[in-house]
Amino acid sequence: MEPSAAARVQPSPRETLDSVIIRFAGDSGDGMQLTGSQFTTATADAGNDLSTFPDFPAEIRAPAGTTYGVSGYQIHFASHDVQTPGDAPDVLVAMNPAALKVNSEVLKTGGLLVVNSGAFTANNLKKAGYEVNPLEDGSLDRFRVLALDVTKMTLDAVKEVGLGSKDANRCKNMWTLGLMYWLFGRERDQTVGWLKNKFAKRPKLAEANIAALNAGHIYGENAELPHGINAYQVPSANLAPGEYRNISGNEATAWGLVTGARLAGLEVMYGSYPITPASSLLHNLARLKHFGVTTFQAEDEIAAVAAAVGASFGGSIGVTGTSGPGVALKSEAIGVAMMAELPLVIVNVQRGGPSTGLPTKTEQSDLFQAVWGRNGDAPLVVLAAATPGDCYYMAIEAIRVATTYMTPVILLTDGYLANSAEPWLLPDVDALKPFPVAFHQEPEGFHPFSRDEETLARVWPVPGTPGLEHRIGGLEKDRSTGHISYDPHNHHLMTSVRHDKIAGIARDVAPAKVDQGDNHGDLLVVGWGSTYGSIRQAVSVLREKGHQVSHLHLRNIWPLPEGLGNLLDSFHTVLVPELNNGQLVKLLRAEYPVDAVSLPRVTGLPFRIGGLIQAMEERLQGSAI
Repeated sequence: MEPSAAARVQPSPRETLDSVIIRFAGDSGDGMQLTGSQFTTATADAGNDLSTFPDFPAEIRAPAGTTYGVSGYQIHFASHDVQTPGDAPDVLVAMNPAALKVNSEVLKTGGLLVVNSGAFTANNLKKAGYEVNPLEDGSLDRFRVLALDVTKMTLDAVKEVGLGSKDANRCKNMWTLGLMYWLFGRERDQTVGWLKNKFAKRPKLAEANIAALNAGHIYGENAELPHGINAYQVPSANLAPGEYRNISGNEATAWGLVTGARLAGLEVMYGSYPITPASSLLHNLARLKHFGVTTFQAEDEIAAVAAAVGASFGGSIGVTGTSGPGVALKSEAIGVAMMAELPLVIVNVQRGGPSTGLPTKTEQSDLFQAVWGRNGDAPLVVLAAATPGDCYYMAIEAIRVATTYMTPVILLTDGYLANSAEPWLLPDVDALKPFPVAFHQEPEGFHPFSRDEETLARVWPVPGTPGLEHRIGGLEKDRSTGHISYDPHNHHLMTSVRHDKIAGIARDVAPAKVDQGDNHGDLLVVGWGSTYGSIRQAVSVLREKGHQVSHLHLRNIWPLPEGLGNLLDSFHTVLVPELNNGQLVKLLRAEYPVDAVSLPRVTGLPFRIGGLIQAMEERLQGSAI
């Protein structure tokens, strides 16, 4: 008997994979960030754990087709816990020769290479630095290559919509996205809805992009793919129960600032000047005005921080955000806030340096600047977030410490944390402990530098309160009266008091403890900031091999937490990986009698897990000798 039509068209079973790393790469005008973010949303909807890494070109608009203009977006998704975007991708989607040139060396041998062959023209090959077409010379034989003329198939798919050639050509990222959705079993509904909403005022663009998305998906359903290329599925991860959403570090920081202000009973005034990669903090906070947020885009960095200092003087919580070059410009005003003992939060989304450096690349090279980068003895608090979701909680902590101790607080994130994303369990805001501010209101016996005996924080009088008129500013004040003083003994006293206030905050934060492993052993890996995921996964691998390796991650950079010295002394070797030329390791050596070993990396990219494992194994072998 003839099989039924339904039986004849049943698809072959999908191959089940534990995890997949995909990198989308193309020209800066090819929409790779949008493609990656939509794939990320669909993957989150499918229940996978994930981590992403957008890699932007440094040039605002590099010449099309050149390696300088290549934009990338990497996503690692799995049926288990994911901490990083991964090392080498399993799949590379290259929209033009330049994208292939920049990324082919990192694709795993045997990995899947999806290439838009329609972009491999003689002119584009020349721009990318190819003398011969790599699709024809055998140089890609180590990969499973799926070369498709995406450009032509996209134009065919959207032809009936009636777009001009330029707009029609821009839909090719949606065609590619549709194919990837089919390959990995993602749903299109969310993206279709997003396109309709985005192009609500230009329905033809929505129609064309949806047509391209569907065409790519249909191609995957019906085409006979080359040998070794299958459809895949990655089972959902076993995440803790609750409501999740995808979140980037800058989004989490913005929401944390608003939540922290609510817990303190204050309104937020955010003064900022646009700078990569901190600019989206301003964008996110500007959308939260209904939560008592005022945003101010100043004419320069100095005006931005001065406005924030003024807001704190007036009884709000002043916040300013920037990157390293902006912190340099803000340093004098930060010193004023320290001298006046006003609460102020400075978010430093670090990028490659020095000077203006690599504006779209990540680095951790502002630690020295944050801890010591002001004139005079000007101690303040430095915190560091470890993951995109952790930015939320560290922003709350920054406001808590700033208002409790009347001090500026620098919160360090970086370009990787700011732009990468992860599934985030929505917190129970009602369960967060409030820390309401109590403004000073009693005129009797008032002077502006009266202090709390425990915290050493001075009082916070709101301007305009009857009987609380006082002087404030950057000039030294008398400890007893609050009047301007040039007395040398008073200056020494006030410098000591400000130092003791900051040092005492170590008693108010959690003592140092290992994040993974035992409190003693052969090797302690100490990290801070965005190195968290890479270190955690590398240490997990070595512990599974039976090595006595532990991981300690610092969120309190200054003052350092209590008990840290004892922990450092409990290990044979201390290794400090960081995305700079060895700044934390010098800080640890200065504070403790520890011969910590530096593992620096300053490439503008996160640590690779494999590289960390190799470095740790080398230290373990050295310890054994």
